[in-house]
Amino acid sequence: MANGTLVSSTFVMVLDGGLDTDGKQILKKKSFRNIKAGAAHDALYTVASNLAPLQQHPLLSVERDDATTIQN
Repeated sequence: MANGTLVSSTFVMVLDGGLDTDGKQILKKKSFRNIKAGAAHDALYTVASNLAPLQQHPLLSVERDDATTIQN
């Protein structure tokens, strides 16, 4: 059976960039790399909430991208 080890995490703030000429929503993303792999989701959401007022665009969502190595 293969095992996975979490090696890195990236915290992403998805921001509302308005609408394009076709009326489709523009998504802008700000990524923060080298997040501790064990960081709790609640903690990341709190950080995003505190950073949101400092951004030029409104916060739409918070994402987390994890990288995992898989070994046999």
